[in-house]
Amino acid sequence: MDPYEFLKLSPNPDGSVTRLSSPPSAPATSAPDSPDPALSKDVPLLLPHHPAHSTFVRLFLPRSAASAAPAAAARLPVVLYFHGGGFVLFSAASRMFHDSCCRTASALGAVVASVEYRLAPEHRLPAAYLDAAAALAWLRSQALDAAGGDPWLREHADFGRCYLMGSSAGANIVYHAALRSLDVDLAPVRIRGLILNQPYFGGVERTESELRSGNDRILPLPANDLMWSLALPEGADRSHEYCDPMAGSGGTAAREKVGRLPRCLVRGHAGDPLVDRQRMFARMLEAGGADVTTRFDEGGLHGVELFDPAKAQALVEIIRDFVNVDGSVKSTM
Repeated sequence: MDPYEFLKLSPNPDGSVTRLSSPPSAPATSAPDSPDPALSKDVPLLLPHHPAHSTFVRLFLPRSAASAAPAAAARLPVVLYFHGGGFVLFSAASRMFHDSCCRTASALGAVVASVEYRLAPEHRLPAAYLDAAAALAWLRSQALDAAGGDPWLREHADFGRCYLMGSSAGANIVYHAALRSLDVDLAPVRIRGLILNQPYFGGVERTESELRSGNDRILPLPANDLMWSLALPEGADRSHEYCDPMAGSGGTAAREKVGRLPRCLVRGHAGDPLVDRQRMFARMLEAGGADVTTRFDEGGLHGVELFDPAKAQALVEIIRDFVNVDGSVKSTM
């Protein structure tokens, strides 16, 4: 198969790509008659490490919180979210991720902040990790600005209960952003947990689940390889720590820090070509001393919650259990 054709990409001589197909996008809306279960709006995110480029964060607020009187409104946990797409595709405004964040905000009772990060190959890794760090710094600035911050965050957010959540490549971003944040003063923001939904990792040596995925309808092996070649730094291969956290000297340095991470939830499906990597990743976290909750279910596909309502509901329930720390989610590795 032609992976460029599968991903609907056309390579350009300068190393960029033309994205030939744009998935449906959704506008942010606070309209009372919107069918969305949560209100949403976009707020700018400046990137100090890349001043020529600015991006945005899409905020989601449950309708129930928006209708409550400010004095009576309960403080809600904050979920800083990173979408999937192999670092190459999609946006915080893509309809499927917009809908997923609406659903999470409403069902969980949380303020969700979905980060629009820069895409590869125009902005290769670690660009997305740096954008995640900028989003965390922005969140801290909101917590510190009692008078001038965004009113949704000022009136509703509990900055002491912050969770980093990502799907696929977004979960990879969560892991690397969390490691980078360990030595950064984020107070009064406190990261209570990492929610890693079908994290996107790879490596040089093929796993069994990868070898079975040559014709996978969501993530066939040639397309997976192409996205890594576009996302990794120039000259790097899939042994790089950004791709394979179990390999290389950089990966060793990172593994020495995982015991300092907050609680981790790793979610996967047996039908995902990356499931072997995800199990290995969860075991690495546990071996390093992290507090890890795992849920690996039978069947499913990569990103299945985006098009299967039952799987979407199951994911929300797992996240709710994790955030509530009720002990109801047990390891099924």
